[in-house]
Amino acid sequence: MKRLGPVSLVVNPRQRQFEALTRAHAGDLYRYAYWLCGQDALAQDLVQETLLRAWKSLDALREADAAKPWLLTILRREHARLYERKQMDVVELDEGLAEDAAWASPERHGDAAELREAMSKLPHRYREPLLLQVLGGMSCEEIAVELGQQPGAVMTQLFRARQKLKSILQGGRAEVQHGLP
Repeated sequence: MKRLGPVSLVVNPRQRQFEALTRAHAGDLYRYAYWLCGQDALAQDLVQETLLRAWKSLDALREADAAKPWLLTILRREHARLYERKQMDVVELDEGLAEDAAWASPERHGDAAELREAMSKLPHRYREPLLLQVLGGMSCEEIAVELGQQPGAVMTQLFRARQKLKSILQGGRAEVQHGLP
């Protein structure tokens, strides 16, 4: 009986590049997706769709340093496509409905939940650049390119986002004092 040696898989450089890209950025992609949609399963689906699109257009990625902003852009567009394709069903929920702790995410409790709720109250024009900076790790210049704005406008939006967030977390007192829009 002839013994077979170890099986060697041939992995091409493109596949190796994609696997490295996935390992390096999957966690950041999930966190950003979760902040966008607030649902674990949907966030996972968004990451999968993002990675599928990234695989299909991997040749478009020229520089390794640009990988994270490139992936975040794909994810953001996938999230937007979700709402272009689908009409959301509206369901009335009982206000007193108890949350089932078995399926609840840790981000739904404590400080993270309070921060998430406060961020959800920010106007979209402030929330989006703040998420791209905090969760995406993008610079003002990268955010400006992503959103099609001037870097100065992004800096102003980030400043106002932080001020409004601080105000919301303090119960609205700072907004009244500073008269922010």
